[in-house]
Amino acid sequence: MSEIVLILTTAPDDHRAEAWARVLVEERLAACVNVLAPMVSIYRWKGVVERETERQIVIKTTQDQVSAVRTRLTALHPYELPEFVVVTVADGSAEYVKWVAEQTRPH
Repeated sequence: MSEIVLILTTAPDDHRAEAWARVLVEERLAACVNVLAPMVSIYRWKGVVERETERQIVIKTTQDQVSAVRTRLTALHPYELPEFVVVTVADGSAEYVKWVAEQTRPH
C-alpha cells in the first residue's frame, strides 16, 4: 500500500490557488487538492511582522510524489520562501489510499 501524505502550502490569491490545484491534479502529482477559504496570516519576515491574506492549500498525494510536487510548486510560487510542509497520514481507509495511489500514478 502506498504511503499517503498531505502537503500544506499557501497561495497569495484565489486565482493562483485554483490554478495550482488544477495543474497538480492534471499532471497526476496529486489525487486531490483542497483550496480553503481566505485567511489572515501574521508572520515575521526579515525582522518585520507582516499581515497578508492567503489561501491554505492541502495537497493529497503519495510519499513518492513529494519531490515532484516540491519542484512543481517551486516553479509556480511567487514567494521567496513558500510554505512546504509534509504531513504523514497514519491511517486511512484502504479504498481511499488505493484511490490516491491510482490517481498519482502516470498513465
